Amino acid sequence: MNGPQFLKQYVGQLKTRMGACFPGQRAVFRGHDLHTDLRHMDWIELYVYGITGRHFSPEQLRLLHGMWVYTSYPDARIWNNRVAALAGSVRSTPALGLSAALAVSEAVIYGGQSYVRAIDFLIQARRRIQHGAKVLDIIKNEIKDRRIYGFGRPLNSQDERNPWLMSLAKELNLDGGPHVRLAGEVEVILLSKNKKLRMNYAGLMAAFAADIGFSAREFQTFVFPAFLAGMPPCFIEAAERAEGALFPLTCADVLYEGRAKRDWITSP
Repeated sequence: MNGPQFLKQYVGQLKTRMGACFPGQRAVFRGHDLHTDLRHMDWIELYVYGITGRHFSPEQLRLLHGMWVYTSYPDARIWNNRVAALAGSVRSTPALGLSAALAVSEAVIYGGQSYVRAIDFLIQARRRIQHGAKVLDIIKNEIKDRRIYGFGRPLNSQDERNPWLMSLAKELNLDGGPHVRLAGEVEVILLSKNKKLRMNYAGLMAAFAADIGFSAREFQTFVFPAFLAGMPPCFIEAAERAEGALFPLTCADVLYEGRAKRDWITSP
């Protein structure tokens, strides 16, 4: 059913299983009273509970914390941090600047989209293996249509974040899951073809997230603020300096391929 008849059933009401606010009384979060039942939750625990509706072990929550901490780089040269820094440089507000920086974090090659495609590949590949497929055949079929996300990295193929996240996972006894093992197998095969195709942070995070039980959509939502902690320092520092002084360009820096210099004709 489409059109007005379909929409009519939703007029004047919100049907939700997620929650509601009752001003002056209480707030409901996935069926629980936020201020009585969930008030002692860690913020990230509440965040992933809101995404999944599931509770996670203390060890899993520590690993999820680590995923965010280890990629919090306050470097204004990084593509998304640059947006936050430029916003501070032109005296925008933190909300606008950081929101814009998070929006561009959805980049396909090295941003949020790569994380989603990495977990989707690992989940689908494991399902095929459970039905008898071989890892090598899966890889061959995958690279016919598209690259395998989660492996390879611009600038430097050695991802400095991976050893720290793996070390934390080992400390928490969360390093031996099936998707992590599968990601390791894929890396070995890809490296045999191209030494630059090491597993990157997106691939390792995706493997851990799949073992924890995240779907691709849940992981995409979880990853959304992964870079956030590195952005405010860039915004603050740029805002403290002279306005407009961040990354200025001279005319000589601009490669212009349009029409040559010409005179302006003014109207009579």
